[in-house]
Amino acid sequence: MHPPEESAKPLIIPVFIPHAGCPHQCVFCNQKVITRSQLQTPSTEQIQTTIRSYLNYLTPNRKPVQVAFFGGNFLGIDRREIIRLLNAATPFVREGIIDGIRFSTRPDTLTQDMMEILAGFPVSTIEIGAQSMTDAVLSLCRRGHTAQQTVAAADTARACGYEVGIQMMVGLPGDDDCGAISTGRQIVALRPDFVRIYPAVVLEGSPLANWYRQGRYTPLSLSAGISLVKRLYLIFRKNNIRVIRMGLQATADLENGSVLLAGPFHPAFGHLVIAEIYRDRVIEMLKCREGAFHVVTLRVHPKRISVMRGMKNENIHFLKDRFHIRHVEVKGDPSIPDCYICLEVDAERSILNVMS
Repeated sequence: MHPPEESAKPLIIPVFIPHAGCPHQCVFCNQKVITRSQLQTPSTEQIQTTIRSYLNYLTPNRKPVQVAFFGGNFLGIDRREIIRLLNAATPFVREGIIDGIRFSTRPDTLTQDMMEILAGFPVSTIEIGAQSMTDAVLSLCRRGHTAQQTVAAADTARACGYEVGIQMMVGLPGDDDCGAISTGRQIVALRPDFVRIYPAVVLEGSPLANWYRQGRYTPLSLSAGISLVKRLYLIFRKNNIRVIRMGLQATADLENGSVLLAGPFHPAFGHLVIAEIYRDRVIEMLKCREGAFHVVTLRVHPKRISVMRGMKNENIHFLKDRFHIRHVEVKGDPSIPDCYICLEVDAERSILNVMS
């Protein structure tokens, strides 16, 4: 099994190109919020200043280092602008300061013709915004592309030798848990190197905000979002596909509630997902035992203590209530392999792979 995502610490230098190249406004999108109120595409000088600023935080364990163009449909912008943006970052790669360039783009703009433009630049990673693999959902969300175009885009990028990522969303209008799981399985079939999973939320200023106020759309609750993303995470893990993010990136606007109307947002969404997986595994282990439990000790690798305990010790409280346990202790133990739990009850020990 590959190393867990949480142990890798790449340095991603984000350069936002707000709503650039997007021919549609998807119903869930308020690009001004996502790009932190930045309205203009940055100049070459601004891009290079941003890169130098982030490099000040570079430490030996932050590898690889990539400049990432996010916030718009990169391959949908004017070709001269694409070349300008790539030229702004390329010298840092040529000098060996950073390792490569990455960007996100819509599947319908990732064509063989566009691959020819990229050929002369040190682009290493392409993220494809699939969101769903159900055409009816894509149409309702006004995405303007089909699932088959996502398939073609992933095939094209992989054939050209790029690392390929796929972005998907859960809780979209017209979608349900079965549809999201189907999307996950279809993404697995595309063999991406990694995925991001975003729960749909209702942002002020988006078409979805109007639907929400009219009662035409009900977002997932936080608990339902965590439960669904947990299932998807395990599907991807079992197929050796890295999940590099779960949940929206926290921003001041999202956290202070000024633009977030509803939906499963939490600044530590990914942590909540992993913590619930750990809790589920302990429940499985305890169900296999008979009798009352007075003291239970859970040994995990030291860096997994927080997810084993859960946010605000939620896992501890849940297990004590569920199984009427007097005391649950979580101990960090370097001898326990990462992603394993060792359960100790009355001098008996059992160990389980959390991600199996």
